[in-house]
Amino acid sequence: MKIAQPLNHLQVIGVPYRNADYTEPIVTVLKAFDSSQAYTKAAVPFDYAEPDLSENERTAVETDNIGRLNGSIADHVANARRDNKAILMTGGNCCHITGVVGGLQDVHGPDVKIGLVWFDAHGDFNTPQTTLSGMLGGMPVAVCAGLAFPKWRELSHIKSPIPTDRIVMVDVRNLDEAEEALVRATGVKTCQPAAGYPGEPLEPAIQQLAENCDIIYLHIDSDILDERYVPNHGTVEPNGPSMDEVMGALDVVMATGKVAVLALVSVYGEGEGADISIKSGIEVLERGLGSWAKAGLPQS
Repeated sequence: MKIAQPLNHLQVIGVPYRNADYTEPIVTVLKAFDSSQAYTKAAVPFDYAEPDLSENERTAVETDNIGRLNGSIADHVANARRDNKAILMTGGNCCHITGVVGGLQDVHGPDVKIGLVWFDAHGDFNTPQTTLSGMLGGMPVAVCAGLAFPKWRELSHIKSPIPTDRIVMVDVRNLDEAEEALVRATGVKTCQPAAGYPGEPLEPAIQQLAENCDIIYLHIDSDILDERYVPNHGTVEPNGPSMDEVMGALDVVMATGKVAVLALVSVYGEGEGADISIKSGIEVLERGLGSWAKAGLPQS
């Protein structure tokens, strides 16, 4: 395994969209993150950019719109990675992971071995054939794995789907029955966020992933946290891990020195409890960036 290099510069990609819709409550969250100075916790310079989906790019097909927005995210990710910056995506929701994967493939090539570590109360591994709700936000990991919506994937610049044996899901305490069956039929590993929770132990799974991939994308949906931390989340779930437990799991992933991208998405800026959720998001960012600065980046 190559020795990690220091984290010297941070590229923040703030996504003011939910799916493909520009959303003021997410803008509120992005402003709160910036004003908190959370982005400075890595103690390195940072740049800020926002992807864009112009009106003349929109069509009546929502998954195509999501794909085109993700194409803009991919451009920002690729540009930052070419400059050897650490990449932090904030705002947005889980639909925007495809742009991160596409951007990494743009700069490193379609054969780059990307490991996806998925911190979430849900697997987001549904397809149109397994979904109960029809929510597109419940499908992006399946899209990355080549199991659904090929045009969404291609518009996001993903040329090679992620093999399922390079996906580690952490927590996913609420899987739909058909979704869980699909997960079990693949190489995806589901791991516990801390001792006492269901799933395989996290550390050996992450060590194995790090040995078998070139870079890691660590994705955090804030609903991995117990409901007391994110009371207004649109898919809030009870009986989840504490902040310290989630951050302990994050430290395990960061310690590999393979993390090139960190994302924190689905922090909700509206409704009762929004202030609590934003505060939790700021804490995740500060502690996550501090851990990342200690661990460093994968070699280019």
